[in-house]
Amino acid sequence: MERNSPRQEGGILLSHAHHLERIEETLKEQFSAHEPLVNEVTSHILCSGGKRIRPLLTVISGIMCGSEQEPLYRLSAVPEYLHAASLLHDDVVDEGQMRRGKLPAYKIWGNRAAILAGDYLYAKAIELAASFGIPAIASTIADTVAYMAEGEILQMQHATVVEYTVEMYTKVIFRKTAALLGASCKIGGLLGGEEKGADALWEYGTNLGMAFQIVDDLLDLTADEEELGKAIGTDVAEGKRTLPLLMAQDRADSGDAAWLTRLLERRRIPGPEELARLKELLEATGALADTKAKAVDYGEKAVEALAPLPDCEEKAFLADLVQFVITRRK
Repeated sequence: MERNSPRQEGGILLSHAHHLERIEETLKEQFSAHEPLVNEVTSHILCSGGKRIRPLLTVISGIMCGSEQEPLYRLSAVPEYLHAASLLHDDVVDEGQMRRGKLPAYKIWGNRAAILAGDYLYAKAIELAASFGIPAIASTIADTVAYMAEGEILQMQHATVVEYTVEMYTKVIFRKTAALLGASCKIGGLLGGEEKGADALWEYGTNLGMAFQIVDDLLDLTADEEELGKAIGTDVAEGKRTLPLLMAQDRADSGDAAWLTRLLERRRIPGPEELARLKELLEATGALADTKAKAVDYGEKAVEALAPLPDCEEKAFLADLVQFVITRRK
């Protein structure tokens, strides 16, 4: 899936800077709570950066399917509000220490304010989705919110136990991450009136989302801390058995497997020596290489899902975006 002229990391998004600028404007235009505290908490996450991949997917998908751009920008706020709401909730549940290089909202305003602000964003997203008068858009967003909640519950129940399996991991990341990227694409297609195109875009987006989360889990163990914007090994500190850790534990000898179990059960950021040993274990067992291969496999499925759609600039962008997601460093 390598293209002949790969773009520099981030360049593919900057190539659509005009869409990103309108997305930013629309996010601010569409959102205004009556309570100042709600505005403070939600602005903390909405204005903290981020790639805006989800709303951009909505815009690009809608253009492909013949939608007018102005309604698309309004619709694109829906997946970004859902994403921001999930981050507010996740940080409380996971006791996250950093979010995009700064303190998470719950550490500033407390758990209750962060949870309720997240609830407000979910409500605003559903309200906005319903305002277009297209039942399929509203039902897609409702289903996605349910998927995201199920994913968080499944992870809370199972991700920190020894019996956690690759099958369960796959089920969790589909619900927590992939479903929202799939919905981001699908609702753009639905606004354009292309139901068949919307189904193909759902397949594209969910496979892209699977690749995105698997790469995220790799970066948590291998990225540069300053570039990533958070401490390396936060999944380890939360006791989460992500795909590379599951592979390594399954393949390691009894001594290394027991050490990895103790590391996960201890629930703290690995020190430099522990992190070095962990990386050696991941490389020696082939877990790093095979996890990356799994992300590439999902990426290829995403590109294949685009086949029924007409060739155009937007389709080429979506194919390039897969490569960006696979090779990103933060």
